[in-house]
Amino acid sequence: MLPGTEARFGRPAPGPRLRLYQVVFESETPAGRAFDKVLVLAILLSVAVVIADSVPSIRQPHERALDVMEWLFTLLFSLEYLARLTSVQRPLRYATSFFGLVDLLSILPTYLAFVLPEAQALIDVRVLRLLRIFRIFKLTDYLVEYQMLAEALAASRRKILVFLSAVMMVVLILGTLLYVVEGPEHGFTDIPTSVYWAITTITTVGFGDITPKTDLGRFIASVIMLIGWGTLAVPTGIVTAEMTVRRQQPSLLVRTCGQCGEPAATDRSRYCHVCGAVLPPPPASS
Repeated sequence: MLPGTEARFGRPAPGPRLRLYQVVFESETPAGRAFDKVLVLAILLSVAVVIADSVPSIRQPHERALDVMEWLFTLLFSLEYLARLTSVQRPLRYATSFFGLVDLLSILPTYLAFVLPEAQALIDVRVLRLLRIFRIFKLTDYLVEYQMLAEALAASRRKILVFLSAVMMVVLILGTLLYVVEGPEHGFTDIPTSVYWAITTITTVGFGDITPKTDLGRFIASVIMLIGWGTLAVPTGIVTAEMTVRRQQPSLLVRTCGQCGEPAATDRSRYCHVCGAVLPPPPASS
């Protein structure tokens, strides 16, 4: 279960809705783990269908089969979406959350293409069909590694923002300097264009559409290239350090009782502190 899911969307009272909630939102129970595995497989297969559908040599001879598979996946994800809305106490909050919008965007294009077939004057159905690729984001809801990376990025966001602001100041200063040194005759027609060149240089992309011609300009460009190496390493180091700290912290294994739905009292609990039922074993550590 994603951190804060229960607090954000509301855990239902004991009954059929709670059992449905435990299946679709909690991965600590056997049913929840099986549900997650099926969804991950369906997401990967549906994305493969989207990719195959964009290749004319595959689309033309297998158009009907691809359409049938697309509708099957759309109906499956529609049922999942309805199950999530039904099982939470605050369905509107889930519907407007990131993953709720991803769920909606992953199924909406197929229905719109059916209601408005080839309505080119209103909307390009081919573009809508590409929105099905949003299903790949649903994988982040089921993999612990994605959650750990997201937590590390969130924890280090201020450091990264401070670093990026410093980089933007360097880019603005050096870009303006190149505008003064090179001038419009060498392609640096204005400061925004010069800043664009500085960004492509400091990120080591280097399109080559604008290049300094003077010796001083090339020296400044060389300095920006050397700075660029550091800009690639620093954010990676910040996030890696945060992930290392989190890995070294004691793991709090959140497990849920299959009988009453209460979370375990501690990460070492073997029995539910409410009803006494045997708790599921903790996931194996990697």
